[in-house]
Amino acid sequence: MARIGFVVTLACVLLLTLLPVRFLPDLGMAVTLHDDKLEHAIAFAALAALGSLGWPGHKARLVVLLAFTGAAIEVLQGAQLIGRDLDGFDWVADCAGMALGLTIAGWTKRRVVGLP
Repeated sequence: MARIGFVVTLACVLLLTLLPVRFLPDLGMAVTLHDDKLEHAIAFAALAALGSLGWPGHKARLVVLLAFTGAAIEVLQGAQLIGRDLDGFDWVADCAGMALGLTIAGWTKRRVVGLP
């Protein structure tokens, strides 16, 4: 289930982060500076937690994949086609979210499975 959740969450994150800004109000969304960082952190925390639970033996690959994904999102947001701005602090928020998600997944594994 975690693998399916990861793929669905990744697809939603990519859609919402790469959708041209002019379409966001139609979805009832507006981007503000502080909410944007929090949204990035929450999205990547969820991705890291689901990925860690879905592929427990591939944590290093997951971190590289998500770090690259976050950086690629920022580069693509910097393209004028979608009307967004490249912001390195969004990538920092992505990485902070990943750390939180990995921590939560590790805590969950220990609590559920009873591992040290």
